[in-house]
This record gives sequence, structure tokens and C-alpha cells, in this order.
Amino acid sequence: MSEQLKIKLSIANRVYPLTIAPSQEEGLRLAAQKIEQTLKKFEQSYSVKDKQDVLAMCALQFAAQSEQTMLNKTSLNEALHQRLEDLDKRLEAHLNDDVL
Repeated sequence: MSEQLKIKLSIANRVYPLTIAPSQEEGLRLAAQKIEQTLKKFEQSYSVKDKQDVLAMCALQFAAQSEQTMLNKTSLNEALHQRLEDLDKRLEAHLNDDVL
């Protein structure tokens, strides 16, 4: 079993102690920094005083980005799948012409 790492992340002026795999540390620290940056942006842009509201806005933004990324990937995969099917049909037609 791999060694666990204990870290503390600060988000919205609160400290969260976590026990994680060492391979997760960089990603979690970068995510916490991104949350902090987004919090500051929302606080400055919308002059929101309640941290709960700002955190909800951050959660919504990150969830929307994640969903949009998944939709974009699905759309891209469908387009690639269609192109591969078209190429396969053309290749089959070409091979059938050579056989005759």
C-alpha cells in the first residue's frame, strides 16, 4: 500500500486537512488556487459579501465548465465516429471495385 500524505488546503479563509495519495497533491493544490482566484474575481466583480454565495457561484462555474467540456468531447467523438464510418464505407467500396 502506498504512503499517504497529510496536507492542509485553505479555501475561503478555512483550512481543510486532507489525507491523500502523493500523486494527488499537485492537482489538489492547483484546484485550491483556482478556487481562490475565482472567489476573488467574484467578490470584486459582484461585491458579494457572503462567502457561501461566492462559493456557490464558483461551484456553478466549475460544474458548468466540466459539463461543457463533456458535451464538447461527446460532440467531437460523434463527428469522428461519423467520419470513420464514411471512410470505412469508401474503403469498402474501393476494395469491392478492385475485386470485380
